[in-house]
Amino acid sequence: MTQDTNVEWLFARQRFGVHPGLDRVRELLARLGDPQRQFGAVLVGGTNGKGSTAATLAAMLRADRRRTGLFTSPHLTRLSERFVVDGEEVSSAQVTAALARVRPVSEAVEASFFEVVTALGCVLFAEAGVEIAVMEVGLGGRLDATNALEPRLSVITNVALDHTAILGGTVEQIAAEKAGILRAGRPAVTAAAPAVLPVLEQRGADLWALGRDWTAQTRSLGWQGTAVDVQWPGGAAQVQTPLLGEHGGLNAALAAVAAARLGVFNEAIRQGAAQTRWPGRLEVVPWQGRRVLLDGAHNPAGAQALAQALRPLLAASGRAQLPIIFGAAEDKDLGGVAAELLPLASRVILTRAALSPRAADPAQLAALFPGVPLELTQTPAEALAVLRSDDDLVLICGSLYLLGELRPLLLGEQSEGHERWQ
Repeated sequence: MTQDTNVEWLFARQRFGVHPGLDRVRELLARLGDPQRQFGAVLVGGTNGKGSTAATLAAMLRADRRRTGLFTSPHLTRLSERFVVDGEEVSSAQVTAALARVRPVSEAVEASFFEVVTALGCVLFAEAGVEIAVMEVGLGGRLDATNALEPRLSVITNVALDHTAILGGTVEQIAAEKAGILRAGRPAVTAAAPAVLPVLEQRGADLWALGRDWTAQTRSLGWQGTAVDVQWPGGAAQVQTPLLGEHGGLNAALAAVAAARLGVFNEAIRQGAAQTRWPGRLEVVPWQGRRVLLDGAHNPAGAQALAQALRPLLAASGRAQLPIIFGAAEDKDLGGVAAELLPLASRVILTRAALSPRAADPAQLAALFPGVPLELTQTPAEALAVLRSDDDLVLICGSLYLLGELRPLLLGEQSEGHERWQ
């Protein structure tokens, strides 16, 4: 059995779908010796902003000289992106070696793709001797595989409509699922809207909420990022983050409050915020004399935050619109996403992620962008090829799987080439 065979086996498990529940992953972890008990954990859930909040918090903990693991999903280009120790991606060789040990046990308990990946992260972090791991929740919270860990602190970024077929059709139902990562009597922080706080508070956590227990004021630094003044009970900090937009600043503020509750000193909070890097979320990539923006906004709330962040940046550049390369999964609220992007589009180049069976056909997306010049392409490479010489500022957005195929083309890197479902 080769390592490549194990990786192929893992990616093939994506086709079996998502199976919410904790029994399988708990059994899997127990058979692996409960590696998750060898380090502390923070769970970061929510609808949008989980990844950037988790990455910022991990950077702050690292700046506080704590050996820190960071688990995120999905990855853009490489499976190993999901596992980071002290700011360094775990090597592919280490990942595949650990997977060879995890696979037989995973098969025995019939674990899903994400359950295997979660357990793999726990094994890698335990072997690396991390003190604390920041774990981004996959889907929902209550029945997500990451919820098999016992967090020292939980974070819920926000609650909006997404994955409604699984999590429920109202924000209150979704909030109840997200609230599953909270623990009675343990610290938690959130930037969720006041309307869903009663749902979150039913879990009995020691919850600090934005606007009630802590505050954040953001100020754009243009293309350099965002400045944030954040205050919490008994403390305050002024930080600067390379994350763009008010939502990027708010995610940094949320991470700062979480870090403070974990005993991180202000200087480490400031250093960590400044050192944060989070690819594919309003990320600026220079390419052939252009400034290319990559953003994985795949639901209306994410697209709205993207649009709000872009408008002042465009205005500062003396324009109101820019060309947009767009592609997304067909099971999303694509009409809601397109409505947010439409006013920003000088023209739209529609495409699809070649490795994602869930990707919507570009021809089906065309009706979502009325009155805007359209170009339809069938691959990410074709989409880049139709850019014009005067397209000096371009937005690529929608599916993270699309970004995962386009980003390597911009950076001259190799893509994994595996079919992507999760």
